[in-house]
Amino acid sequence: MYREHSTVISAPPPVVWRLTTDVERWPSFMPTMQAVERLEPGPLRVGSSARVKQPGQTAAVWTVSAIAPETEFTWETRRLGLRMIGKHVLAPAAAGTRNTLSIEVTGPGAGLFGALFGGMIARVIQRENEAFRQAAGHVPA
Repeated sequence: MYREHSTVISAPPPVVWRLTTDVERWPSFMPTMQAVERLEPGPLRVGSSARVKQPGQTAAVWTVSAIAPETEFTWETRRLGLRMIGKHVLAPAAAGTRNTLSIEVTGPGAGLFGALFGGMIARVIQRENEAFRQAAGHVPA
């Protein structure tokens, strides 16, 4: 299963990147996040992890698997035999930054998972992108 949503944010990539990688701040502006706790200090890097609590779900530990400063951050978790990969991709756009969020679910049962929850996941990442867009307007350049 794969779901993706893109939007253009009226802020330069460095601003959107700071907001994107400050994962512990997400619950303050993103209704799809109840709590995010970094498990190591310092900037995000491959191997960094965070405990993420979202409404209606138990907490899950997400671990960064790829990062390219100001361009891309990918992290993943495993639940119920499924691998969930969340990706944040930033690209310069004429009006600011194109922010693309995606979730990929792989493993046995991924098709059934997508059939049951794919629509909800699509709505969640759209809400998250909207939250990033609104919050970026309050981050200094």
